[in-house]
Amino acid sequence: MTYDFSVWFYAFPYMLAGAVTTLEISALAMVAGSVIGLLCGLLSQSGLAPVRWTIRGYVYFVRGTPALVQIFLIYFALPVIGIELSPFWGGVVALAFNAGGFMAEIVRAGLQSIERGQTEAAQSIGMTNRQTLLYILLPQSLRVITPPVTNELITLVKSSSLLSVISVFELTRATQVIIAERFTPFELYLLLAIFYLVMVSVLSYVSEFIEARLA
Repeated sequence: MTYDFSVWFYAFPYMLAGAVTTLEISALAMVAGSVIGLLCGLLSQSGLAPVRWTIRGYVYFVRGTPALVQIFLIYFALPVIGIELSPFWGGVVALAFNAGGFMAEIVRAGLQSIERGQTEAAQSIGMTNRQTLLYILLPQSLRVITPPVTNELITLVKSSSLLSVISVFELTRATQVIIAERFTPFELYLLLAIFYLVMVSVLSYVSEFIEARLA
């Protein structure tokens, strides 16, 4: 069996364009997922039982179902109720929905990792539950939640490859199109792995830098 690595020169521009789309979708989903996760994590500490149970149900659903199923639900099921999204924005919403559930649990665990005495001290000087969460517990939990949050963001980038099933022309989909044209799966999937490895390595470096600064 012979290998034709010259196909890399042909494929690289198309895969680079797909990688740009992957990073755009991932960046938007990261921001939206972080906001969702932070809000849900804070609301999970609410004194209102219906709010806590709603957040718990959302987290349970996200953690208990495959990301691919969630992508199908958002892209194919939402039009049934009149909400139609393009493949690009459907991918952003699906990844943000998925990441938000995991981040909500990370934030909740981070808040609960702070010793009870901190809350009692804040309440003893007249701070409300909301003030205690925002000004006492959340800042102290940042060091705890940063590693799992950055790991979740890295996972999000890799999960973006699933969007090829709804025809988003991201990195994986671009590779599949070229393979169908050139019939060189080994060479192109190897190049695809290198692309993802480079992107994840950069994110890992940024994550380590942030963790070092917080420490």
